[in-house]
Amino acid sequence: MWHTMKRNCLLLVLCTLIVGCTQLNVSSPDGTLSVSFRLAEGGAPQYCVVQDEDTVIDWSCMGMLCAEQDLRSGFTKTRCITRAVDETWETVWGEERLIRDKHNELTVGLKHASGVRMDIVFRAFDDGFAFRYSFPEEGKLTITDEATEYRFKEDAEAWSIPWRTEYYEGLWTKAPLSAKSDTLCSPITIELANGRYAFVHEAALTDYPAQNLYMQDGALRTYLTPWMGDKGLGVSGLVVRGIEQMPFSSPWRFVIMARDLRQMVASRIMLNLNEPCRIEDTSWIKPMKFIGIWWGMHMKSMTWEQGPIHGATTANMERYLRFAAEHGIQAVLAEGWNKGWETWTDFSFTEPYDDWDMDYLSRLADSLGVQIIGHNETGGNAADYEAVLDEAYAYHQAHGIHAIKTGYVAPIIRTVDGLQWNKGQSGVRHYRKVIETAAKYHICIDNHEPVMPTGLQRTWPNLMTQEGVRGQEWNAWSADGGSPCNHVTILPFTRIMAGPVDYTPGVFDFDNPVMPGTRVHSTLSNQLGLFVCLYSPLQMACDLPEHYAQQPEGFRFIEQVPCDWERSMLVDGQIGQFCVFARQRRGGEDWYIGGINNEEPRELALPLTMLDPDRTYRAFIWHDSDDADWQTKPVGTAYEEADVWATDTLHPWMASGGGFAIQLIPQE
Repeated sequence: MWHTMKRNCLLLVLCTLIVGCTQLNVSSPDGTLSVSFRLAEGGAPQYCVVQDEDTVIDWSCMGMLCAEQDLRSGFTKTRCITRAVDETWETVWGEERLIRDKHNELTVGLKHASGVRMDIVFRAFDDGFAFRYSFPEEGKLTITDEATEYRFKEDAEAWSIPWRTEYYEGLWTKAPLSAKSDTLCSPITIELANGRYAFVHEAALTDYPAQNLYMQDGALRTYLTPWMGDKGLGVSGLVVRGIEQMPFSSPWRFVIMARDLRQMVASRIMLNLNEPCRIEDTSWIKPMKFIGIWWGMHMKSMTWEQGPIHGATTANMERYLRFAAEHGIQAVLAEGWNKGWETWTDFSFTEPYDDWDMDYLSRLADSLGVQIIGHNETGGNAADYEAVLDEAYAYHQAHGIHAIKTGYVAPIIRTVDGLQWNKGQSGVRHYRKVIETAAKYHICIDNHEPVMPTGLQRTWPNLMTQEGVRGQEWNAWSADGGSPCNHVTILPFTRIMAGPVDYTPGVFDFDNPVMPGTRVHSTLSNQLGLFVCLYSPLQMACDLPEHYAQQPEGFRFIEQVPCDWERSMLVDGQIGQFCVFARQRRGGEDWYIGGINNEEPRELALPLTMLDPDRTYRAFIWHDSDDADWQTKPVGTAYEEADVWATDTLHPWMASGGGFAIQLIPQE
């Protein structure tokens, strides 16, 4: 379970405030970052942030707009509480086994002229800061907007997607903040001067609308996803959210402030801002690689619905299960096993098609030591799904199924509150109910068409992975020809900073008879590198078993690579250009290195300093051949072995759209 390994908290260092104090400060443990707070003219709360003696975020507004009160000004300070925290906790699964949470905290107590009490809690980390609004007393408020802003001192370049991007499945683009005319989805990755980076996002999103961001008057401002009223999309106003029960705390707003990309990627601020694990026994939560009845639907060789080329038949699933068992793949996903696919409405989550024998397949899977991953597509009807969650999950549990891929294919989902944005408050409530209900039945969730992740996997580690990305499927049917090569080199620094992603790597056959103008923009070695670079504890090898059988040497890396890690690090990279990640198997001594590239061929210097200096390692290397190219020869792959040491530097060459994968095993 996720539990505290070491705790050394200094609580209540200062519990009173001299009213005449005009500015309060909290510094990071190493003293290099400082967050300051003040009440400006009219009692308006503001903050600013200094790092390495440079002001990165100038005085920025804070507060709430409520139907009952305007909580952007009119405050006086009533108290100040500070504390220092230094603790280390262990993950159930993750990019690292142990995570250190070291920060200093400042709680500023405010009293509004109306009598409403509001606390603002700041946390300063060595690599960033966070704050949240808290209402400590009972009462009722109806929040209509949030006044939070981030006034960056420089007009930096930012990577983003528009907030209305369906399912977050867009191409991330770079432009100066001042040129971002659209409202943007959170998170945003910002390239600051002197090689520094900022990552703006939220943590612990619960019963609250997701944060979006827009530029106005030189500040990056918060726009909460609006609640849709009786007139649906016709409502263009702000959030309408009634807080019936107080006390209440908002999600955390946080910014990673990193001196380079390595520090940004290594930050664990978001996870540390979430509550500890609420699941006592987590032994049933297992990271897994899986294959599945899925890619054939996108290639039009199978259908979801029952018919002449139905994919999820008993015979086909048996073939997949036996292939998985033979090759050490832990699970098989089955899409289209249940009734309702003819119309994408009225899905049943307990009634198989006539050509699917769930009892037989569950027994077979158990005998082979392979799990079945269920699939529950809702067609966006979250309300109906919510009504049958217990029945559906009891059915899956009875058949030994402990992981389900959920889906909400509809731009606007139907919740118990009517039609709503999936990232609105009602959608957030629904996804949370799914996670908590699934935990009761020992079921893990792979959520497609989700709300953007905010670190809830620390509290509910059965929320293992999510989509929320323009994934591999776009390379099968997108009218624009598929995602460009640089797309996957952007994701580790943008979307995946928010949490694990079910991108579904592993295409080995690059022909597309359905849409010849659309294809995967990568080489086979790039597809191998994705298994290391794009993190997910449920990691799918998406292609058909017969295609893997035709390339057994390449598939051997997929057989070997784990999806749960002791340590992880970015070795080298530039957003949109290339990236190289190194990860050590959890509980093991072997290392795995993956590299992925954009359109420009390049040779890298890859030092092996992460290795134990007292050991010899056998390196198994899959890389692009000299004539490999994503357009002309995507399957051009070379393989070699060599003994290496921590003092060595490798020089892998990556083709256009290319990459590499390396397994490093210590020798006795």
